[in-house]
Amino acid sequence: MTKQTNLTKSSLLVAGLLLGTLASPAFAGTKALHCGAVLDQPGTNPRGPSTILVEAGKITEIRAGLDAVDGAKSVNLKDKFCLPGLIDSHVHLTSELSSKGRLDAVTHSDADWAMNAVLHSRRTLMAGFTSVQDVGARGDDAIYAVRDAINRGELAGPRIRAAGKTVSVSGGHGDGRHGYSEDIAAALLSPATCDGVDACRRAVRENVRRTADVIKITATGGVLSNTAAGTEQQFFDDEMRDIVIAARLMGRKVTAHAHGKSGIEAALRAGVSSIEHGTYLDGETIALFKKKGAYLVPTVLAGATVAIMADDPNGFLPPASRAKAKVVGPLMLDMLRRAHQGGVKIAFGTDSGVSAHGDNAQEFVLMVEAGMTPMQAITAATVSAADHLEMSAVIGSIEPGKHADIIAVDGNPLDKIEALLDVGFVMKGGKVYKNKNTK
Repeated sequence: MTKQTNLTKSSLLVAGLLLGTLASPAFAGTKALHCGAVLDQPGTNPRGPSTILVEAGKITEIRAGLDAVDGAKSVNLKDKFCLPGLIDSHVHLTSELSSKGRLDAVTHSDADWAMNAVLHSRRTLMAGFTSVQDVGARGDDAIYAVRDAINRGELAGPRIRAAGKTVSVSGGHGDGRHGYSEDIAAALLSPATCDGVDACRRAVRENVRRTADVIKITATGGVLSNTAAGTEQQFFDDEMRDIVIAARLMGRKVTAHAHGKSGIEAALRAGVSSIEHGTYLDGETIALFKKKGAYLVPTVLAGATVAIMADDPNGFLPPASRAKAKVVGPLMLDMLRRAHQGGVKIAFGTDSGVSAHGDNAQEFVLMVEAGMTPMQAITAATVSAADHLEMSAVIGSIEPGKHADIIAVDGNPLDKIEALLDVGFVMKGGKVYKNKNTK
């Protein structure tokens, strides 16, 4: 073989490679989602038939119509309604309420709590919730390990913002030692339990050191703590004030579990960014919400769940919790009605872990029952929740440059919110995790 022949073959090979490159489809590596309708910006009218282009996990373009895209992998959702991945602002992924809960507290290892979170994270994602805020986790660092594994792409689950340990006063809601013998109670003492300003500052800083994304406090008593301590304020005003200041100095916001009026208002005055539950809010409280610009995360599903449990004569709630559940649970639907009518900013949240993980969308039905329109409820779980989680730049709507977190359902949820109870397609970060059309 001559030198000239070798050069000719090499030239032909290079030319072939160049031609192949030049002839490659313009959208190779792109997914094209062909949707029958798209609610790209909740709060505005949906688009008609549209094509959403996704590349490298991000949304790159939204086109009118269902035309083929040269080289793109087509995803057929032509008879589906597409909308942004849903956001739940209040979950507890490491646990789920059951008759074994008190035993689990003293028999589970951190690994056990992490395995729970793996299972519950997958169920949550499959229900169409692509981002969540976990506001109080069992175990030491289990929720952080699961959050980080999901972020690395090693586990199927929603994006997680994690509070880690709930900051609580001794003997208050969030102190998990109620009803145990003293030796077990000593082992269950949380490093986030604090009394006095200095200790509470330290609890915040310790949570941040453990990589908490947000600080969660129990401003008032709660329903499921095994103590007859009511549902009003439990932290002193100066403790809450300094928790907020300490968190702010460390670049974190604070959200407060709060049922009673006194505790809700004290937490708002202290500067928390949001209130979880809000059962006993009234006109004065609503005015304070609006003055402070704080969000309400109503968790009506949790109220409905504990109300049913309280009425079960064979149920497992201890007497103190049962008594509170009977009173508080039935009040939460009307609380949301008052807050919504009063113009309070609302971010979707369920308290899943009290209710079953994967049933998160039941909250939508209750929100509509409380007087919100389907559009308002969906906006609370997308645009508003993204703002609440400080993630509006990357989630909450279908826009170029944002994460490709997209779900699809049969029917139009703006006409019938129950359509969201059965999500048939789930994409998170450009990866399809669920598609009922694919056998």
